[in-house]
Amino acid sequence: MTDDRKNQLGNLPTGQSLWRDACGRLRKDKISFFALLIILLYSGVAILSQFNLIAPDYQKTDFVQRYLPPSGQHLLGTDHMGRDVFQRVIHGSNISMKVGLVTSLIAIPLGILFGSLAGYYGGRIDELIVWFYSTVASIPELLLIITIAYVLKGRISAISAIYVAIGLSSWVGICRVMRGEFLKHKEREYIQAEKALGAGSFRIMFRHILPNVFHLVIINFSLRFPAAIKTEVILSYLGLGVEKQPSWGLMIADAQQELSRGVWWQFVGAILAMFFIILAFNIFGDALRDALDPKLRGEKI
Repeated sequence: MTDDRKNQLGNLPTGQSLWRDACGRLRKDKISFFALLIILLYSGVAILSQFNLIAPDYQKTDFVQRYLPPSGQHLLGTDHMGRDVFQRVIHGSNISMKVGLVTSLIAIPLGILFGSLAGYYGGRIDELIVWFYSTVASIPELLLIITIAYVLKGRISAISAIYVAIGLSSWVGICRVMRGEFLKHKEREYIQAEKALGAGSFRIMFRHILPNVFHLVIINFSLRFPAAIKTEVILSYLGLGVEKQPSWGLMIADAQQELSRGVWWQFVGAILAMFFIILAFNIFGDALRDALDPKLRGEKI
């Protein structure tokens, strides 16, 4: 670790790295640790449901058993087609977790690439990229996502359209952060030393600067993930998301008509499933930001 980086981190315990210190802080925060367990639980359920290892009968219909209330046989009752709501909630986690992961893997590399180029090179490249992300940011994000999803719908699969729409419209935040960090780091002594030794621009950018700001990428990932889940639910609710799959958004849309009959369990099941994973990500994301924020290094661990 460079002297500049050590100074930036502040009062770390002797011989302790940023990541080890962050892990120590997170372990002592019981609430954030519990939130992490919830995230891991949802991830495990999503993986198992992807291969139908749990809740394999989520599409099974039985019109004789329509609108059954929650019971030991059907924990969250049945819907208007007699399908088990609990099994559909479980498979909805698969859709949501995949959307959060894939869209983050699209948006974050784009933001890192554009932000690092703008911050490091400056000049006309910086002006062009700033103009581009300012233009994108001036468009309401949800409207931009809906537009992209609508244009792509029918050309590619519905789930792929969601990946592309959310991924291509949510990179601006991390781009701004990376641009600001690269502007600061490129003037520091360790970067000037690398330039004096003849290191190339891309080596300096991605071998020296990026690892020193990567904690911000992780924080952004923890924030983008739940935002993508909420966006997917909205798109599916509006009919622009997945089709013939148990998305939480589709379940909420189907539950509209059921509520007038007093059938509340599908609506409550989808809402609670979404609530807990988003709350867990928000709690864990805040704890992660506090643990990795260099400005908080002076706090007692």
